[in-house]
Amino acid sequence: MAALLPPGGAPDAAQLARPGVAKLWKAAQDFEAIALGQFLAPMFDTVDTSKSVFGGGAGESAWRPMLTQEMARQVAAHGGLGLAVPVFNQILRMQEQAQKGPQ
Repeated sequence: MAALLPPGGAPDAAQLARPGVAKLWKAAQDFEAIALGQFLAPMFDTVDTSKSVFGGGAGESAWRPMLTQEMARQVAAHGGLGLAVPVFNQILRMQEQAQKGPQ
């Protein structure tokens, strides 16, 4: 199993090459992106888009959640809030516990 990451550190190439580690890291980053999306959504809901360049309307409001989530993914992929590392470490701990079995 992969070693736990220090706070603020992402897995390096050697760690990501281990079986399953890249998938776990992606899951941790996806979790952070979802959390960030939940934080960003209320901010965009308060913006008056009727006088914006695109004029607001049904089309813009239909696409806004996707834009918000993509912004959140980009923020998470470039460091984010730092949630991905503790989530990744917790996933590793849970897997190790599951492999040990009940005690």
